[in-house]
Amino acid sequence: MNDTAPASPCISVCLLDEQDVCTGCYRSADEIVDWFMASPQRKREILACAQRRREAATDIRLD
Repeated sequence: MNDTAPASPCISVCLLDEQDVCTGCYRSADEIVDWFMASPQRKREILACAQRRREAATDIRLD
């Protein structure tokens, strides 16, 4: 198991949408706050959730 913490996905485009999701990194406001104290495993979970949100947003724009 990899215990190395992943890097923050922040791209310095910090703007929350109506669902409190950052339009830059696709993390929720709660996930952004949790990031600083999260374990490496939790950070990977947050990244996976953000990736699903990014993909869903891309799918919506392509329709």
